Amino acid sequence: MEPSGEAGMSQRTSVLLSEQLEGTMLSPDHFAPVQLRITGGQGGSGGQGHSDGTGGRGGDGLGPTLNITAQAFNLHTVASSEPVSPESQQRKIREAQIGVKCPLPSRKFQGRGNILDSMHDFFSSGPGNQKIYLLHGLGDAGKTQIALKFIKDSLSHFLEIFFVDTSTITTLTTGFKNIAVIKHFGDSHQDGLLWLASNVAEWLLVLDNADDPSINLHDWIPECDHGNIIITTRNPGLSLHAGSHTLVSDMEEADAVALLPKTAGQKATVHTEQIAAEIVKVLYYLPLAIVQAGAFILKSQNLGSYLDLYKANQTQLLREKPTQTNDRYSWTVYTTWELSFKQLSPQAAMLLQLCSFLHYNGITEEIFCYASRYRVGPSGPSEEELQETLKSLSQFVGPTGEWDSLQFTFSMNEIQAYSLINFDEETKLFSIHPLVHAWGQATMDNPENQMLTMGNMLGMAISVRPSWDRTLPSLVLVPHVELAVQSDIHLSLVFREHYGCFFSEAGKYRQSASILEVVLGEYKQILGEDHPNTIGIMNNLGNIYQHLGDYQNAKDLRVSVLEKWKKILGEAHPHTIGAMGNLGNIYRHLGDYHNAKDLEVSVLEKRKKILGEDHLDTISAMGNVGITHWQLGDYQNAKDLGVSVLEKRKQVLGEDHPGTISAMASLGITYEQLGDYQNAKYLGLSVLEKSKQILGEDHPDMISVMNNLGNTYRHLGDYQNAKDLQVSVLEKWKEILGEDHPHTISAMGNLGNTYGQLGDYQNAKDLEVPVLEKRKKILGEDHLDTISAMGNLGITHRQLGDYQKAKDLGVYVLEKRKQILGEDHPDTISAMASLGITYEQLGDYQNAKYLGVSVLEKSKQILGEDHPATIRAMNNLGSTYKQLGDYQNAKDLQVSVLEKHKQILGEDHPHTIGAIYNLGITYGQLGDYQNAKDLQVSVLEKYKQILGEDHPHTIGTIYNLGITYGQLGDYQNAKDLQVSVLEKYKQILGEDHPHTIGAMYNLGITYQQLGDYQNAKDLQVSVLEKRKQILGEDHLHTITAMGNLGITYWQLGDYQNAKDLGVSVLEKCKQILGEDHPNTIAAMSNLRITCSALEKYQKAKGLEDIVKESKGARRSRVSTQSPNPILRGILPGLLSRPHTGQIILRNLIPESDISIVSQPVISALMDKIHNKSSDKIESDID
Repeated sequence: MEPSGEAGMSQRTSVLLSEQLEGTMLSPDHFAPVQLRITGGQGGSGGQGHSDGTGGRGGDGLGPTLNITAQAFNLHTVASSEPVSPESQQRKIREAQIGVKCPLPSRKFQGRGNILDSMHDFFSSGPGNQKIYLLHGLGDAGKTQIALKFIKDSLSHFLEIFFVDTSTITTLTTGFKNIAVIKHFGDSHQDGLLWLASNVAEWLLVLDNADDPSINLHDWIPECDHGNIIITTRNPGLSLHAGSHTLVSDMEEADAVALLPKTAGQKATVHTEQIAAEIVKVLYYLPLAIVQAGAFILKSQNLGSYLDLYKANQTQLLREKPTQTNDRYSWTVYTTWELSFKQLSPQAAMLLQLCSFLHYNGITEEIFCYASRYRVGPSGPSEEELQETLKSLSQFVGPTGEWDSLQFTFSMNEIQAYSLINFDEETKLFSIHPLVHAWGQATMDNPENQMLTMGNMLGMAISVRPSWDRTLPSLVLVPHVELAVQSDIHLSLVFREHYGCFFSEAGKYRQSASILEVVLGEYKQILGEDHPNTIGIMNNLGNIYQHLGDYQNAKDLRVSVLEKWKKILGEAHPHTIGAMGNLGNIYRHLGDYHNAKDLEVSVLEKRKKILGEDHLDTISAMGNVGITHWQLGDYQNAKDLGVSVLEKRKQVLGEDHPGTISAMASLGITYEQLGDYQNAKYLGLSVLEKSKQILGEDHPDMISVMNNLGNTYRHLGDYQNAKDLQVSVLEKWKEILGEDHPHTISAMGNLGNTYGQLGDYQNAKDLEVPVLEKRKKILGEDHLDTISAMGNLGITHRQLGDYQKAKDLGVYVLEKRKQILGEDHPDTISAMASLGITYEQLGDYQNAKYLGVSVLEKSKQILGEDHPATIRAMNNLGSTYKQLGDYQNAKDLQVSVLEKHKQILGEDHPHTIGAIYNLGITYGQLGDYQNAKDLQVSVLEKYKQILGEDHPHTIGTIYNLGITYGQLGDYQNAKDLQVSVLEKYKQILGEDHPHTIGAMYNLGITYQQLGDYQNAKDLQVSVLEKRKQILGEDHLHTITAMGNLGITYWQLGDYQNAKDLGVSVLEKCKQILGEDHPNTIAAMSNLRITCSALEKYQKAKGLEDIVKESKGARRSRVSTQSPNPILRGILPGLLSRPHTGQIILRNLIPESDISIVSQPVISALMDKIHNKSSDKIESDID
């Protein structure tokens, strides 16, 4: 510790002009010699040493102490400059011999790093104009402590520091007089201001607690272009004086959590931090409230019990003043605000009290404005019941009864000046700090009356407010109405009805139903079942049940409403027609589209006749008919009606009206069904932006828009954006509607679908299984949504390789859709297509082809040649042709698919890339390996870029590229790729997935081609066992595995095993594929080779005769010992499968028969096979 020292007057002088000098002034004009003694403060402890042995930074000292010692001078009080008696003068001298220093921040100071950084940046921006920084915010937010912490950290930057209490004119005057005295520059506050203005240096002036709005602070700011000033205030209006300003509000959570144990004398542990986090959360991170809590805990030494005590005794604890503190601040949380409240005018105080019974966020002038327009009527509460409410509103109503916005603004400005309420310039909404809000309720006389007043005011505002209002949207009102409902005040029946209908409009259907069910019961009892008001509530409640997914109760109410309106008003009354439309709507939700259409067409005709074509109700009816056409699969009529509805609504309502936005959303869905995804996306994005602006992010209509846009992204192949939107949609629906609402369940299904597109099949299944269970339970087994869930789960089972389950579900879905929707409905056709793919995976190619041809014809006829569903049908049929060995037809379809995808979706859409992928495989099977390789390399790059390295599509492309390398004879590259694929499939899909088994199969072939027969055999034995177990003995994949294992046995010299497998393969191929299928012919050839190797020539000769009979010998002169008939007989097989054909050809002529056909001829034949020149080959054979 360094010794203290003495010096003359230093340029660096820290002066506190505080309450200690209030009322006292030192006048240099009346003293004989004055001595100034500056004593250095106590040094701080040394910093921690560095690892290299050097010392750390020094500690922070307590700052210099300035002592003023005067031998003989007069003292002036603030109130008078007259000389006082010698005795009194001596007493004042003794009192003046005091230490004056700039106070340090609290030793418990925590956080505020962002604000301090902003202040350092501001004051370090270089010399120039006078710099003024404003710290404003609620009392107890820690503004002064931030200023003191900044000063402590910046001592080297300022030559002189002056700290002035600015709370009153008295303290201001005293403070600036003292500056003059200390600086030997006179004895008035003007002298102090003048000294600052004339002393061009880096001084810092702190104007603390500038809270009195009646003081014009401009008069107390030195008039100069130099110096630095910090102002702390509750009044944000003082920002006009500042070059920069910061709202000091609640602490960051981490800082607040760290502060509480520090002030409570608790050791920081994981446990104490967890408790502290809960406590500071209920204190809303307000610094003084946290410090008070810490002081209480320090005294009681029970951190764990404070939270319960606070919840039961909030008011008392926030009033309690700790006996021991770390600073000189003398107020508690509540007393600080009470002092501010007492400064308000009666009108502003009343307004703040009313706002305390609204929610603390989202307070808007329009609530009061709309309420002022309410007129007492016979159906609502009487003027006497509303007396207090009307009296409160009258203070902001002009002489003519119009709302006086200026008077309201004056009162709000007055409250803002004390930071008891805040205004957000961006949202144009007011807010109150939650603790101020709680204080306002807890400290008010007769709070029940104030709550009833505010509840009535909300009821009045909702009654007058239009159902669509951009100025006062539902989003703003919801928390206020929820607070009124929770308070359990006794509102009139009419206002409760308004609350219920308002909750429905805001998408709070459960709250709406709970209110309107009670209101309906009271209406029935008071007015009777057939009163129009009672029927109106029944109608509204039916709408809410529909939104809640309770379609049966909704239907029952709507049938009842329709009957009552017919009986009371007649068939042609608008209410009756509206009830018909509502019933049609619920039929549509129940999947009864034909009844829905009949009712909606009738409604449309009646409205055209009675109201005219351009009436909004007529336009709505057109929209409903369009939706039903869409659900019946009549997309073109749906589109025509949708376009018409949108145009009419734009014309009548304007572009930004919710009705117009709803029409845009419906048309976007129709475009999507028509495959016009770009238009669907364009409309979807437009609807999303407009809905966010008008409805807010959590409104059900807004969430539906997000859901639709997610589906569009998925169709466009933008799966990541689709997933992000759908995850958000699912979370919002769960929170708002609950886990079992149809919207929530649909969101789960959509997200599962997208997981499937991303190749995350297990997550897809985990979502789709509960979707199916919930729909069965809630909607029943025959509801179309339930059937769709079965279809989606079937597709996922197929992607997971569980083909039998996929088939069972697919057959069921197709039968149900035929029964409910008819054979030509798009959803029925989609079910046929899905089942066809499953048949293909099961190896049932004939059924797959039959369904594929039927789907393609129906899709062309109903949807058109360029519809995505039609293109998918072409792609699927091409795949089936390929499996049947009809590669040319497969290629023709796939080329067409690729061209259409490029034209409609673009080159980088996953469907386009998939089409290139499929075409590449077909080129390979046609023997055009180079084209196959080029296409597959292109596909691989695109998939890596768009889907990532581990997506199943990417891995599948590597898989096929490996096969192509093998066909090109590049076995080492083939092996490297296939080993990589096998590892990825094992890791992602598991050992028993068909893709994993397929990778093992191909790697086995490559080992075979590399001559590594033992590794080939080991893999092929495993593949055969797995396929038998999973697919069955008669699946073509199983038979192919048997055939390849037989070839490997032959290559290993194990001819008996090769023969046994060969016989089995041949029999199965004959039975399943027929005698003339290329695979059957190849199986016969392989078996002949094996028999030859076993020197069973006669058996081989018998097989040659079978081959000759199946294909016919063209020339009778052929020698029976020549292999030419065999070559000619198996030629179609060799040409259709060039790669397999070359393998067969290599093994066709045993060494003993080489003399019959020369090696050059064999080589020439292999080249011809590769080039697919069948005519030339036959001549060479001959």
